[in-house]
Amino acid sequence: MIDLRSDTVTKPTEEMRKAAYEAEVGDDVYGEDPSINKLEETAAEVLGKEAALFVTSGTQGNQIAILTHCRPGNEIILEAESHIFYYESGASSAFAGVQTRTLKGTRGVMNPSEVEYAIRGEDQHYPETGLICLENTHNRAGGAVIPIDNMKEIYSIAKTNNIPVHIDGARLFNAAAALNLPAAELANHCDTVQVCLSKGLGAPVGSILAGSREFIAAARKWRKRLGGGLRQAGIIAAPGIVALTNMRERLAEDHENAQYLAQQLGQIRGIEIVNQVDTNIIVADVKNLKMNSSEFVEKLKAEGVLSGTFGPSYIRFVTHYDVTKNQLEDVIKAIHRTAGQMI
Repeated sequence: MIDLRSDTVTKPTEEMRKAAYEAEVGDDVYGEDPSINKLEETAAEVLGKEAALFVTSGTQGNQIAILTHCRPGNEIILEAESHIFYYESGASSAFAGVQTRTLKGTRGVMNPSEVEYAIRGEDQHYPETGLICLENTHNRAGGAVIPIDNMKEIYSIAKTNNIPVHIDGARLFNAAAALNLPAAELANHCDTVQVCLSKGLGAPVGSILAGSREFIAAARKWRKRLGGGLRQAGIIAAPGIVALTNMRERLAEDHENAQYLAQQLGQIRGIEIVNQVDTNIIVADVKNLKMNSSEFVEKLKAEGVLSGTFGPSYIRFVTHYDVTKNQLEDVIKAIHRTAGQMI
């Protein structure tokens, strides 16, 4: 099977497996795991923040950020199809007791004027705006890169109104690669940022939450409350160090593969590419093949390729470390057969 469902399916590299085997470990709840400490220090440096915290997942990192920034009864502003709103099981209301104020963006990009207008004024009828959340790259917008000028403008509006900004940067390193900028330059336009180690970077598990030392100290307590305090976690931190130091530079290869796959798919009758392919995600519409997305996914699976549904007739393909250019040739042939066309 060639698996293009997500970059979350990547397997750890041999270097990561060896690093896990040889990792120095200690009790991280006591702050005594040297591998965790090194990972957090490395991540803070890469992201240009004072401190960082290892968390078990991107969702946990985002929710800890909300819990730390907000108090119950607050409102958070975020894009209408953001991961925090769409894919995190209503956790911000269940855990933090905050409500969401969603704004419809263009390719995941919120209009700064609309963000400014959505900030609540002083009125007993309104919840206080506790946080503004951005997502870069934006998953449901097809891996779209949020322009740095947009981030900068929204951050300026937030600072004027004394509101913190959090970036769900699960794929921030993809955005940095696409823009040919250091990740720290993107993270400069927020108070806190969450990045995943287990997507394009290929680590087996874990994410990073970064911000000021004061914020991370408070976030560490929220991690403990959520059951995220780990013991000899160096075994999973060591592959994360490899991911941060050795895997960021190769993300451009995934982007090139995605561009190639999108170009080839666009030449198949009945398939339309519906997103601008900025990074490693392609969204294709198969309605003109007279089948829905579930039917297409099942037929393609029978041809040896895994993909994902992304709407009634939308299919998502995600390139990653475990899929080579040669394998994409096999994928294209399989899609031709699924579409009922010979090449």
